[in-house]
Amino acid sequence: MTFRNRLVVPALVAAGVLWGTTVPLSKLALAWLAPGWLAFVRFALAGALLAIVTRPRLRAAMSPAILVTGAAGYGGSVLLQNLGIERTSVTHAALLIGATPVLVAVIAAVTGLGIARPVAWAGFALSLAGVGFIAGGGGAGSSLGGDGLVLAGQLASAGFTVSQARLLRGRDPVAVTAVQLLAAAVAVLPAALAGRPVAAHGGSATALLATAALVLAGTVAPTTLFAFAQSRVAADVAGAFLNLEPLFGAAIGVAFFGNPLGPVQLAGGAGIVTGIGLSAYQVVRDERTRRPVLTARREVVARPQPTPLTSDLANRGAPETEASTRSSPPTAAARDLVRAGQAEAEPRPAVLASR
Repeated sequence: MTFRNRLVVPALVAAGVLWGTTVPLSKLALAWLAPGWLAFVRFALAGALLAIVTRPRLRAAMSPAILVTGAAGYGGSVLLQNLGIERTSVTHAALLIGATPVLVAVIAAVTGLGIARPVAWAGFALSLAGVGFIAGGGGAGSSLGGDGLVLAGQLASAGFTVSQARLLRGRDPVAVTAVQLLAAAVAVLPAALAGRPVAAHGGSATALLATAALVLAGTVAPTTLFAFAQSRVAADVAGAFLNLEPLFGAAIGVAFFGNPLGPVQLAGGAGIVTGIGLSAYQVVRDERTRRPVLTARREVVARPQPTPLTSDLANRGAPETEASTRSSPPTAAARDLVRAGQAEAEPRPAVLASR
């Protein structure tokens, strides 16, 4: 396993943890900005930052498919998620967001872009059960309409995750993410203009800090890490790490929002971590299985066998070289001298042999 491949699992873990901050930060930022404007500000600032870093590689990362997937996958899913969070409880949103890895695995299997191993499917099921434990019990403020909006957003996110692996081939993942985030900002701008206007007041310090953290820690860092990792593993395996989002979202709710923590939540967290561990084990196992095949191929390429043509040319090379270095035909006098020398030299070997 190469050094860059060793970074895949840590990158997926970090992306899942950072994405776990998005729901709490969005709750705080929605006190200042409407859902459409929050999505626009989030993607416009994050995309601009990444575009500055990857400016020389932006042109190679642009294509119609990348623009469309960025607009729908990032812009559409987050806009629907913001609208749903306003209308439902945090626990219901966490449950639906936690179902995303299973949706990714199902879509990948149906479209033929990924086939999960039984171990990975067991991990998906265990993680989903853990999310159900954490989000079980419902909560005040939930609604069917809000749940439907969040679920629609997760369907868009799952489809985006499945298609992303193919789009990243041969491209810089950070540059691709920059283009997609800017496309998402453009896509959500009409919804922002049609929705509630920006608040007249500047917002509280908490809301401003939450918005800045949502751009940096909730968007720039996790999208970049996830794109890097997804260019090296299957979509369904990468999607399993999205279960970290509701796990750490619940932990933040306990630490900063005063949500209760009991044995049910602890059991759910243990199920999520165990399920992700099974998926990570599958990543390492698949990588080790591919290594001997790749090594054998390199040895074959490094030691080519001579072909009949090259062997024949090598055998005929010395005589051809001697022939090419011969001088012009000898004169008659020179031939006489050679014959005389041969006549004198012929008896010598017999004398030497008799001694």
